[in-house]
Amino acid sequence: MGFTIGGTRILSGSRRRGGRTAECTAVAEYTGLWGWDVVPGARAVSGRCSCGDPSCTAPGAHPLGFAPEVPAGATLDAVTEAWSAFPGAALMLPVGRAFDILEVAEGAGRRALVRLERMGLPLGPVCVTPTGRAQFFVAPGAAAELPRLLYRMGWDDADLDLHGLGPGTYITAPPSDHGGRGPSRWLRPPALDAGGPPQARLLLGTLAYSCHRSGT
Repeated sequence: MGFTIGGTRILSGSRRRGGRTAECTAVAEYTGLWGWDVVPGARAVSGRCSCGDPSCTAPGAHPLGFAPEVPAGATLDAVTEAWSAFPGAALMLPVGRAFDILEVAEGAGRRALVRLERMGLPLGPVCVTPTGRAQFFVAPGAAAELPRLLYRMGWDDADLDLHGLGPGTYITAPPSDHGGRGPSRWLRPPALDAGGPPQARLLLGTLAYSCHRSGT
C-alpha cells in the first residue's frame, strides 16, 4: 500500500497494531508520555521529497508545511485521527519548546555519553541520525546560551563541531527515516523517571572535551 503527498507516491511499510499504525503509537507516546509536540514530516523516495517541491533542498528532512502539528497531551485516539490524513509521514519534533538540542559528531557523542553516565550526571534522551550526528536533549534556552557557556568554560576559541539547535528547528524522531538515508535511532531513549531534560551546562564540558579530543 502507499499514499500520496504533493504528487509523490510513497510506499508505506508501517505495521498495524489493532487498527493503528506503529507511527501512531510512537506519536502518542511522544505526546502523551513525554509531553512533546509532533509534526508530520516529509519523506524522501529515490531522492525526491514528498513535499512535492522539485527544488527542495532538504528532501525527507523537514516538516510538511501544510500539515498541522499534533500537540503535547494528545491521546492515541486523537493521534490516530490526526495522523490518518498523513499516513507514513515522518515524525518531526519541534525544538525550543520542551527541549533544545546539543548536536555533535556521533563518535564524540558516544564517548561523551559513556563519561557522563559514569559521572552519574542527569541525562535526557540522546538520539543518533543516519548522517552520523548525536543529538542530546537539554533544557530549553541552551542554543541561545551556548556561546556564553562555551566562553565561561574556556572553549570559546576552540574549533569544535558542537552546535545548539533551538526554536525554529526540527529533528527527525526515531524510528522515522531521515532524508532517505535510514532511521534515526535512540542512543539513550526517554525514561519516565528521568524528569525534564538537564541544563546544558551539566553536559557541555564533557561534550566539548570529547569533541576536542576527537578533532571534530
